[in-house]
Amino acid sequence: MNLKGSIFIIVIVCIFILSITGGCGKKVHPTEEFRASSFIETSEQITELNQKLFADANISVDRSDYLLGPGDLIEVKVFESDKLNTIVRVSSRGYVSLPLLGEVNLKGKTAHEAEILIENKYKNNYIKNPHVSVFVKEHHSQKVTVVGEVEKPGTYDYPSRQRLVDALAIAGGLTESAGQIVHIRRLSNVSEDSSQDSSQTFLINLDELINEGKIELNIGINGGDVIFVPEAGLYYVDGAVRKPGEYHIKENLSVRKALLSAGGLATYADKKDLVLMRKTEKNGNREEIKIDLQNDIKTAEETIIKDGDIIFVNASFWGKFFYGGGVNIGIPGLGYSYRDPER
Repeated sequence: MNLKGSIFIIVIVCIFILSITGGCGKKVHPTEEFRASSFIETSEQITELNQKLFADANISVDRSDYLLGPGDLIEVKVFESDKLNTIVRVSSRGYVSLPLLGEVNLKGKTAHEAEILIENKYKNNYIKNPHVSVFVKEHHSQKVTVVGEVEKPGTYDYPSRQRLVDALAIAGGLTESAGQIVHIRRLSNVSEDSSQDSSQTFLINLDELINEGKIELNIGINGGDVIFVPEAGLYYVDGAVRKPGEYHIKENLSVRKALLSAGGLATYADKKDLVLMRKTEKNGNREEIKIDLQNDIKTAEETIIKDGDIIFVNASFWGKFFYGGGVNIGIPGLGYSYRDPER
């Protein structure tokens, strides 16, 4: 038998054996037992996000814009009557007691805003054209708390009006594990004359704020607010990809972009056989979404990744065979070897 005939017989026998054993033709079905490698991700994306955050932030403090809060000691002068002058401390509820006016709520106001408010109250009932001066003798700064996935979590003095981006910059910016949705918890009085507090929670999408420029999401922060940056959700990529592993969801991410984060498809991938496994909201079971990357790329571009998603790309039989096999030449003759490219 000639050399070509020998090689042909060897190849045919190997194909037969491999097809029986399933060594390269077995289709792997994604399961909960995900073969996760260590976390793989560069810090380039979060670095870029922080650069934009610091560029937009204003962390300088204008002392003329100090916000009044509980514990502050202020001096109020009414130029039309010395008898109305007083030195008073702001109560825990944000009120001061002023001659003739009684309780006045100054919480969260600047000294200038307090002057206008007091002037209007005296004007309505007692003085035709009053002139009021408010001087802060002791300032016990209000606080804002930033916790979660920031570089320097903690409670910070919050003497002047700032916005969300400013507060995140004060806390050192975001960590590599930061999620895209920020939670802001705020206590607010039900009414001006009520001591009962209620809480509000605001959810802000940082990707839309910083990357898409939706400045209306850069809301003002009040003293006493708690800003929580949660850890980003995770998605998993396995199968015939270059860098299988777990990845953080940093932005609105399509299946196509998720595959690029995992290095793209391996050379032996079956482009027609991608499975996205996702937990259902009803019973927590996983549903399978099959995507044909070769004939339906639009679905891959429009399907957005959610926390806990598993993307599994099956391998092509012939792709694994040709990229995993090889002919060995040696003594006494020829041989065929096979190495599973997925291992």
